[in-house]
Amino acid sequence: MAENRQLVCRIGGGAGAELDDMDEGEIQRIGNEDEDDDEFIQVHANNSSAASPERWDVLGLGQAMVDFSGVVDDEFLKKLGLEKGTRKLINHEERGKLLQAMDGCSYKAAAGGSLSNTLVALARLGSQSICDRPLNVAMAGSIGGDPLGSFYGTKLRRANVNFLSAPIKDGTTGTVIVLTTPDAQRTMLAYQGTSSVVNYDSCLASLIAKTNVFVVEGYLFELPDTIRTITKACEEAHRNGALVAVTASDVSCIERHYDDFWDIVGNYADIVFANSDEARAFCHFSAEESPISATRYMSHFVPFVSVTDGINGSYIGVKGEAIYIPPSPCVPVDTCGAGDAYASGILYGILRGVSDLKGMGDMAATIAATVVGQQGTRLRVQDAVELARSHAFRLNGSGVRTDVGS
Repeated sequence: MAENRQLVCRIGGGAGAELDDMDEGEIQRIGNEDEDDDEFIQVHANNSSAASPERWDVLGLGQAMVDFSGVVDDEFLKKLGLEKGTRKLINHEERGKLLQAMDGCSYKAAAGGSLSNTLVALARLGSQSICDRPLNVAMAGSIGGDPLGSFYGTKLRRANVNFLSAPIKDGTTGTVIVLTTPDAQRTMLAYQGTSSVVNYDSCLASLIAKTNVFVVEGYLFELPDTIRTITKACEEAHRNGALVAVTASDVSCIERHYDDFWDIVGNYADIVFANSDEARAFCHFSAEESPISATRYMSHFVPFVSVTDGINGSYIGVKGEAIYIPPSPCVPVDTCGAGDAYASGILYGILRGVSDLKGMGDMAATIAATVVGQQGTRLRVQDAVELARSHAFRLNGSGVRTDVGS
C-alpha cells in the first residue's frame, strides 16, 4: 500500500487567479492523495486497457467538481458573512476573494462529489480480487479542458472509475470549497463553472445503451436545463433495459425542484436513494412522520426505495412494505460520506443478483459504518475486499437483478 500522505498547500495572495493558472502536476501535489490509489492500480492492472468493455455495470451521471478542503474557525465564517453548515453557490470572482481570505490557511484538493464516492466504493467492492469478473464502473458529467478537469479524471481513473465525458475546450471545471470548523460542521461554497452544463448527446446515449444500471445524481436538478438531459437519458436507459437509480442528494434541492424530481422518479426510477429527511421531503411529510412511513409511501411509486436514518438504522421499501435494517455498530469518526457508502452496498447487491434484501441492507449498513469509523469519505480497498468476502449471498444465476421491486 502506498505510504499514507497528507499533502497541503499554503494559499498565497491572489489565490483566485493562481488556482486557474496551476498545472495538473501542481494540483496533484496538493491533492488529498488516496492511500489506496497505488494498491488499487496494481489490483486492476489487467483491467486498465484503453478498450471499453462491452457493457458498463454502472454508469453515473453527475456533477464533476474538485473539492478544496480547509479548516477554519467560527470567526472566519462570521467575517465573510457565511452561515455555518450551509451550501451556497458562488461565482468566479467570489471564489477568488474567498481563497484570498484564506491566505495562510492550508487546504487539500480531491476529486469530490457524492456520486463519485459511491462509484469508487462500488468499484472497490467489485474488484477482480474478490469476484470472477470485476465490475465495470463509469461516470459521465462535465469538466473543463483545464488542469482541474484533468486532475478530476486522473483521480477517478486511479480508483478504477472511468470518467467518459470529453472535456469542454476553454471550459472551467467546477470547484467546491469546503470549510470545516472545529465542531466538524462543514460549510460548502460551490463554483459550478462548466460543470453546470450537462448536455445530452450521441456520446452519452451510446454509453447509456450499454449500461446495466444508470445512476442520476440529484444535484443535477439544480443545474439549468438539465431536466431535459436527465429525461432523455432515463428514456434511453429504459429503452435499452437498464435500471434507473436516482439519488435525492439534498432536502433543499428536492424542495426547490419538487415537480421535476417527481417527473423523473415517478416515470423512470427503479431505485431511489434518500435519507430520512429527504424521503419526508419527497412525500411532503412533516418532521414528526417516521422514516418507515415515508419509505412505505414512496415504495408505492418506485420499485425499490432505500432510506437511511443515521444511527437509527435504515429501511428498504418494496410494494408498500418496509424492511428495517439495524445500524452496524461503530465508533463514529466522520459521518460525511455514510449515505454514499450505503448506496454502494445496495448497488453491489443488485448487480450481484442478491435475492436476500435484508442481507443486502446489512452489508450496506456495514459498509456505511466502516466509512463512518474512519477519516475520509471513501471506502478503503482492503476494507472493501474484507466486506465483500465476509457477506455470503445467494446469487441469482442471471447476475444483475432486473426485478428489484419483486
